Amino acid sequence: MTTFISKFNTQCDIMIQTYIGLINMKILILGSGGREYSIARAISKEEDAHELFFMPGNGATSDLGTNINIKDYNLLADFAQENNIDLTIVGPEAPLVDGIVDIFKAKNLTIFGPSKEAAKLEGSKVYMKNFLAKYNIPTAAYIETSSIDEAFKFTDTLTAPIVVKADGLCAGKGVIIAQNHDEAKVAISEMLSGKSFGDAGLKIIVEEFLDGYELSMFAVCDGNDYILLPAAQDHKRLLNNDKGPNTGGMGAYAPTPLVNEGLYQKVKDKIIRPTLDGMKKENAPFEGVLFIGIMVVSGEPITLEFNVRFGDPECEILMPLMTSSVSDMFLKASTNRLSEIKVEFSSQFAVAVVMASTNYPYKSSTPAEIILDDVKHEVIEKYTHISFAGVSKEDDTLYADGGRVLVCIGIGDTIKEARDRAYLRCGQVHFVGKKIRTDIAYQALRESK
Repeated sequence: MTTFISKFNTQCDIMIQTYIGLINMKILILGSGGREYSIARAISKEEDAHELFFMPGNGATSDLGTNINIKDYNLLADFAQENNIDLTIVGPEAPLVDGIVDIFKAKNLTIFGPSKEAAKLEGSKVYMKNFLAKYNIPTAAYIETSSIDEAFKFTDTLTAPIVVKADGLCAGKGVIIAQNHDEAKVAISEMLSGKSFGDAGLKIIVEEFLDGYELSMFAVCDGNDYILLPAAQDHKRLLNNDKGPNTGGMGAYAPTPLVNEGLYQKVKDKIIRPTLDGMKKENAPFEGVLFIGIMVVSGEPITLEFNVRFGDPECEILMPLMTSSVSDMFLKASTNRLSEIKVEFSSQFAVAVVMASTNYPYKSSTPAEIILDDVKHEVIEKYTHISFAGVSKEDDTLYADGGRVLVCIGIGDTIKEARDRAYLRCGQVHFVGKKIRTDIAYQALRESK
């Protein structure tokens, strides 16, 4: 009886929060990157003074809230209960795939993200591809297999380039675009042997290469309803002109002029709605962010992949463009009430330029002190900011710890203006070995000429 009353009271609290909103919420954000910093930054600028906690956070999130270090998900849920956390937002994919949402919900805590079962859309590329096929959602021709012979036979039926994907999580690096059949077979062999990605590559996808342009779209979902955010375009390759190895992302911009209302509608009708309906039929209603990697081929959106969280650095450009309440969007999505709100965005553009460490993405780098120039230019002060990621702090000094260190964001009335402002901010950040691309948003700027 006591358990029933507790659950009833919790549901009443959620309903009150949903209908009137919460002032001064306590919000816990899981993650340590630029994505999580950007979410926190956007929330911190709202009129309501929310109290923010980060697990684990980074050296700069401590300026926005309190960093904690509780890696065990059950103990973290206990912390949320004991400290009256009103909302938990999960940034990275690993905790979602591990089932943190189920653990928190079992304790009647409000948390933003999909269940462990729904997170399989990212946790297993094989599951995702088979789901797409089952519900007739457009995707590339493929085979899923753990057999080298089967993979080689299917590879021989394809025209190069050929795409080879590891089944499991690989931190955004488990996709190889082989330029010829021999290269594809080497990738297949190294994945299935465990050499490339360990257990994550013991089952693979081999699929046809689609010739078009790639987009990132994000639908914030509550199991039934969804809100589609402005389309973004990421830059995965390390070097200018999309050369070099794949990375977690070296920059992005939004919204992209490569999308019109007709394409948005096709994505809604052919991808998002069938996905939400299909996940309900699979008894795994999708709540959280559905990140759709799309290839547009002859005007038609083809699904490359699903992720179950915001992209990074796409999140860094979407958050500052939101003019409605960011915290309210997360809260309503977490309590199945998205239909009650309208998410609004600025008419401006945002461009993000990633600054990475000297050895990224090949190996770790020696920590380097970060020097930030004093901002004296009014335009830089008003229309740019930094989202910190791979940084630590010691005696009030920030250090670049390696990987993607920080992201410089510029806002403008045109993509070019936003891009130029982002690079102005880059010029005010200094650390040994900093690495950036100098052509972010080049595709959009080329199309606009």
